[in-house]
Amino acid sequence: MARSSAAFRSPSASVPSAPAGGVTDIGIAFDRRRGRGTLSNASGRYEPLARIAFDDGWQSLEELPPFATTVAVDATRKIITRNESPDISFDRSINPYRGCEHGCVYCFARPTHAYLGLSPGLDFESKLFVKPDAPALLEKELSAPGYQPRTMAIGTNTDPYQPAERKYQVMRGILEVLERAGHPVGIVTKSALILRDLDILARMAERNLAKVAISVTTLDAKLARTMEPRAATPQRRLEALRQLSAAGVPTSVMVAPVIPAINDADIERILDAASIAGVKGAGYVLLRLPLEVRDLFVEWLRANYPDREKHVMKLIRDMRGGKDYDSTWGTRMTGIGPYAWMIGRRFENACAKLGLNTHKRPLTIEHFRPPHPRAEQLSLFG
Repeated sequence: MARSSAAFRSPSASVPSAPAGGVTDIGIAFDRRRGRGTLSNASGRYEPLARIAFDDGWQSLEELPPFATTVAVDATRKIITRNESPDISFDRSINPYRGCEHGCVYCFARPTHAYLGLSPGLDFESKLFVKPDAPALLEKELSAPGYQPRTMAIGTNTDPYQPAERKYQVMRGILEVLERAGHPVGIVTKSALILRDLDILARMAERNLAKVAISVTTLDAKLARTMEPRAATPQRRLEALRQLSAAGVPTSVMVAPVIPAINDADIERILDAASIAGVKGAGYVLLRLPLEVRDLFVEWLRANYPDREKHVMKLIRDMRGGKDYDSTWGTRMTGIGPYAWMIGRRFENACAKLGLNTHKRPLTIEHFRPPHPRAEQLSLFG
């Protein structure tokens, strides 16, 4: 029986904690990672030592426990994150959670767990951090002198409606603050849990303050479970889109990420199904493989689609100028080259056929009124 051991290196060791150009050999036994997206748990890139699982030839009397989801409190002091990226449509966002239990193997946010001293692999989807003070912090920041409202993006990094939200309800608290303040919000998720907040979203949509995009990567339930094991099934996501649309909430479908030779054949079918559900907008993003995501994804390919590994990676490099990933603004979302061009044209043609993206109505800031933080005493003279 194999057991997991650790190989420790001193901080001065010249060997990095993970190979720079190859897949890590830190596979975790299936019973320990059942229901998870990635196969390994390599140390974060900032760690001074590396832990490597290997069979040391000794029989262990104890089985290592499965990776259980834990949630710790993130005592952040600010909740609004700003960005100046020229190729995205928002300049501010909120992330109620760090890490995401959905376990999407391709998630570009995985490397952020390295900043916490944790692995972008299994730690990212099992060691979560919640920001319970987010609603109060948001009230305070929206009340700051000189605050200028623009659409708040939520769900652009980790999913605000991941399973932990059922217990902590941070997202609902955030929406309550935004509704009271008349502040516009755009949400991205792949969870049907968003329907819990349909009452708030419908009221905000009546005032042109809310829109929702749901990511649908495939209509194949088996593939979806392999890529994103704890996310809602494709049919539940489509049903969520239907109910949101029926309630008057502007909805879009995100075909994201598009992975060549894995789910790119589903583009037209996804758009067609979303259109039937009442969706009026659509977008897509090409697979992104920054930092540790590359090794985790290749490892997943070898385990699930060994016959396609070389072909998939070749297509990815063809769309990234010969590299596994290119972060250049303007092309990082859509790629370059003939294959990327073909994906773009297929998407555009399908949208045109279905009448998607024909009318875009920006959210309004006309209703915004700075809220008074609960702890702030109101002025005697108003």
